[in-house]
Amino acid sequence: MRLSEKDRNHQMKKEALWSVALYALFFLWWYFTGYGIGEATPPSEYTFVFGLPLWFFLSCVVGWILTSVAVVILVKFVFKDFDLESNDNNSEVN
Repeated sequence: MRLSEKDRNHQMKKEALWSVALYALFFLWWYFTGYGIGEATPPSEYTFVFGLPLWFFLSCVVGWILTSVAVVILVKFVFKDFDLESNDNNSEVN
């Protein structure tokens, strides 16, 4: 895909911001399910899912799955395949 330099810079900034936002959401999910549920529940009262404590299952397993799905959606609908090189013939250095 051929984009002007301004459009390329705009697209790169948009992709970077979406990536940072997705990471921040993943971190918040991980933190609040891991420390929020895990710290609030004493080990004697843990609920287990597939042999794992619920807080760990939500934090690490479900969080990873949700993040993976979100990354696929992000790449499919937000990211664009474009050439990073300049399209201007005048800017080439010989």
